[in-house]
Amino acid sequence: MFADLFDPAKAAEAWRVIVSAFPLALWETFYVTLLSTLFAVLIGLPLGVLLVAGEKGGVLPLPGWLMKLLNMAVNVLRSVPFLILMIMVIPLTRAIVGTSVGTVASIVPLVIAAFPFVARLAESSLREVDPNLIEMAQSFGASPWQIIRKVMIPESVPSLISNATIAVTTILGYSAMSGIIGGGGLGKIAIDYGYYRYRYLIMLAAALLLVLLVQLFQTFGSRLASRTDKRLKR
Repeated sequence: MFADLFDPAKAAEAWRVIVSAFPLALWETFYVTLLSTLFAVLIGLPLGVLLVAGEKGGVLPLPGWLMKLLNMAVNVLRSVPFLILMIMVIPLTRAIVGTSVGTVASIVPLVIAAFPFVARLAESSLREVDPNLIEMAQSFGASPWQIIRKVMIPESVPSLISNATIAVTTILGYSAMSGIIGGGGLGKIAIDYGYYRYRYLIMLAAALLLVLLVQLFQTFGSRLASRTDKRLKR
């Protein structure tokens, strides 16, 4: 492996692959991560709201059996390793996008793996809201949905953004793993060129780009969370 790092011929080959294949792979990784995060948030955020608002004593109590079912579903999906989940949902992926391989197809298992994680993160953020604010809104006659939309979610925005950043970086890591079953992006380059062909320089370059993407998302998310945090403006 280390000899590969200092071999001029292999370094030249790795550079050709980096120049020719990495730009498209980087773009595929970027948009798959963002799209998967968007869909995961669209499903996971409402589910996280229900997990908080629907519990006994919440602003919108739901039947106990339904809450147990929701919690069980979230826990089960979160406990399945992503590699196994990708294989299990191949029929669903094929039914939705018409194929089980490729960049677009990888979005389906990514969303299924990520939305329970997002739901738990959203639940954690919403539980940080000051209960006194909720009680005050209830005393003014606000409806449950008004409390959710105008109190719980706005007050938890900084925490939601911070947790969304965690979700993005997690999904980014999952997207690299999707290369094992034919997903596109940097993961496919690292596996096809780096692992299967023993070109460790290419695998190292893909890993470094993934680290840079994580740093980019983390920095952007942290700054956005800081700007929306009212406590830091006082």
